[in-house]
Amino acid sequence: LKPRRELIDYANTMEKVVTSSCHCGSVQLELKLPNGFENLRRCDCSICRRKGAIVGSVLLDNLTILEGAEFLTEYRFNTMQARHFFCSRCGIYTHHQRRSVPEEFSYNTGCIEEFNPEDYGKIPTIDGKNHIKDR
Repeated sequence: LKPRRELIDYANTMEKVVTSSCHCGSVQLELKLPNGFENLRRCDCSICRRKGAIVGSVLLDNLTILEGAEFLTEYRFNTMQARHFFCSRCGIYTHHQRRSVPEEFSYNTGCIEEFNPEDYGKIPTIDGKNHIKDR
C-alpha cells in the first residue's frame, strides 16, 4: 500500500489577502493573512493609547505597499526601534514594524474596509506601558 496523501482543501483555508488604505486613499497596502485576522489586540503604551487602534500582525513579507510609499511618514520614539508609519496627507496610522518582534509588521485594522471589530468579541489590551524591552 502507498502512503495516503493528505488532501488540502484550499477553498476552506483561512488565508485572506486584503487591501488596507489610509483615509485619503494615497497609501494602499496589501496584507496576506495566512490565518485570517488573528492575534488582534490593543496596546496601552504611550503612542498606541493615543491612536486607539486595533492591530493584527503579519510577517514583513506579508505586507506590500501597493501605492503611496512616497506619502508614508515614519515616526520613532523612546528606544527608536519600532517604526510607525502614517500617511503624510491625512495623518492616518497604517502600520508599524514592531520592536518586540521586528520580523513583523502590525497593521491598523481600521484601514481595512471589510473589518468589523464587533465580529471578534472582546479584543484584549496588552501591557505596552511595561514593555519587556524597557527593562
